[in-house]
Amino acid sequence: MPERSVAGRLIVTRRAIVDIVRVAVQGSYGVTGFSDPSFPRRLLRWVGLDRPGIRLTTAGGLSLDLFITVAYGVPVAEVARQVDSAVRYSLRHFVGAELAGLTIHVDGLRYQPAAVERAEEIERPETRERPEPVHEHAKSPIAAERETAPRRRKPK
Repeated sequence: MPERSVAGRLIVTRRAIVDIVRVAVQGSYGVTGFSDPSFPRRLLRWVGLDRPGIRLTTAGGLSLDLFITVAYGVPVAEVARQVDSAVRYSLRHFVGAELAGLTIHVDGLRYQPAAVERAEEIERPETRERPEPVHEHAKSPIAAERETAPRRRKPK
């Protein structure tokens, strides 16, 4: 006979919540990392005693302040919407908690030249270099004949 479920309590540590939020933010499109505007916390991070970017408060409900950096050339508002959605979904899915407040601070843009150049090549195909024309003497006689011969249509 199956046992009846008993209502209980779920205890989730602050560190677990911060880790869930960190994974959700880092998996979002356009986020290049976390930052922290306060100098003492930057020193702690530099020494290795603190992890930057997430401030969690539980007074009056679960509230988060996120400090992120965004990739250059990506729409910042779209990245913020993506981060908001990912964080709310992750907390709802893994912890079963709703956020009372979520504030996203974009602390800077990170320029990655290789990524920007690749994006420009994709967006502007007319700027791609065209291959140099092959000289007539370098072509095989069969290839030259195919180019000059009229194309025949297959019967339907």
